[in-house]
Amino acid sequence: MDFSLRELECFVAVAEELSFTRAAERLRLAQPPLSRHIKNLEEKLGVDLFERSRRAVSLTTGGQAFLVEARAILLQVRRAGETARRAAEGETNKLEIGFVSAVLSPELVEVFSKFREKHPQVQLNLHDRLPVEQMAALELGTLDIGFVGVAPEKSPAKIELTSWRDESLMVFLPLDHELSGRQRISVADLIDEAFVMISSEAAPSFSSCVYQLCREEGFRPRVVQEARRAQAVAAMTVAGSGVAILPASLDRITKNGVPLWRGREKVRMTHVVAHSAKESQAVRWFLDLL
Repeated sequence: MDFSLRELECFVAVAEELSFTRAAERLRLAQPPLSRHIKNLEEKLGVDLFERSRRAVSLTTGGQAFLVEARAILLQVRRAGETARRAAEGETNKLEIGFVSAVLSPELVEVFSKFREKHPQVQLNLHDRLPVEQMAALELGTLDIGFVGVAPEKSPAKIELTSWRDESLMVFLPLDHELSGRQRISVADLIDEAFVMISSEAAPSFSSCVYQLCREEGFRPRVVQEARRAQAVAAMTVAGSGVAILPASLDRITKNGVPLWRGREKVRMTHVVAHSAKESQAVRWFLDLL
C-alpha cells in the first residue's frame, strides 16, 4: 500500500473526533483537502472507513480495525524520530544491564522499578551473567552496566566502578553440621572444614575475597568442589558436600546460612556497578538512582 502518513493522520483525526469539521480544525487543514485524503485512502485500501450522514460520522467495521493499526504506525514513526534525535545527541533509548540472579535483591528490583517509572522511554534489557562474563561484555560494549559484585582487582581503563551497597556474608552449612545451631561463626572456626567454592573463573573477585579472609586467619581453605553459580554452591552445602562462604541473599534459597563474624563485626562485601567511563545520558540517569 502506498498511502501516506498524512492520509493516516487525517484518518485518525476524523476517527477520534467523529467529525470532519473538528478534525480539520485539529490538523489546521481546510475541510476539502481533508476529505480528499480520506477518499484517497479508502480507494487505496478498497474499503469504506466511515459511514457518513448529514448529522453524524461513524467508523465502519473495517475502519475500526484499521484505526488500531494506523495509531500503531503513527506511534512507531514518532518513536523512530525520537530515537534518531537521541542517537544524534549521543543518547540511547535502551540500556543493556548485566546482573547475577543469585544475588538479585529487593534493593536491585527497586532500582529497576524506579528507573522505569522515571524514564519509561528507555528500554531495560536485563541479562543474567556471571561477573567475568559481564566484564568481558562491558569491555566489548555489548553491556552498558554490570552488577558484578565485588570490585575486580584489575579493571580496564575504559570501565569505571561505582560502589552500590554493602551485604553481609554468611557461612552455609550442611543441615546436620555441628556448627549449624550457632548464632554466629568466625572465619577461624572453619580452619578444618572442607569448602565448596564459586570458581575463580566465574567470579574471580569474590573467590579472591574468600581466600583473603582465610589467609588473614592463617589458613588456606581446603576446596573439595567448585561451581560456576552461587546457587549451585549453596545447594551443595545442603547436600553435605562442605561449607561455603556466600552473600547473605542466598540464604533465602537454602535457609542454612549463619552470619560470618570477624572479631566484633559482621563480615561484609561491597557490591559495585561497572559501567563505561564514557557514559550515555541513560547510564547517568540509572546511576543517579543508586
